[in-house]
Amino acid sequence: LRSAAGVWGGLVQAGGSLRLSCAASGFTFDDYAIGWFRQAPGKEREGVSCISSNDGTTYYADSVQGRFAISSDNAKNTVYLQMNSLKPEDTAVYYCAAVQGLPQLSLWNWYSYGMDYWGKGTQVTVSS
Repeated sequence: LRSAAGVWGGLVQAGGSLRLSCAASGFTFDDYAIGWFRQAPGKEREGVSCISSNDGTTYYADSVQGRFAISSDNAKNTVYLQMNSLKPEDTAVYYCAAVQGLPQLSLWNWYSYGMDYWGKGTQVTVSS
């Protein structure tokens, strides 16, 4: 998995927006859940959001619900995470990941150790 931030990188002010992308190569997104985890120093890794490649259903952690939006372009094997109304507490390293056959998207947060693929972390810093 290859991940990237928007044109302004991962540095934004509180209330701002940023889009992350995650592209897969070497495999297709068929029957996969793809999304992001994040981890801040001294904090537990948190499942942020994921999307089903099969039907486009989505999952969001409570902490980002209503502010983030995940979408996918299966033709490009790419998933996007649009992050809006960013808060300083969103500051973390964001990791895209994918797992095949996740039985329920809401389990994303608990399956971090079972991911089939991981991308490199992207530092997102939100200033107050």
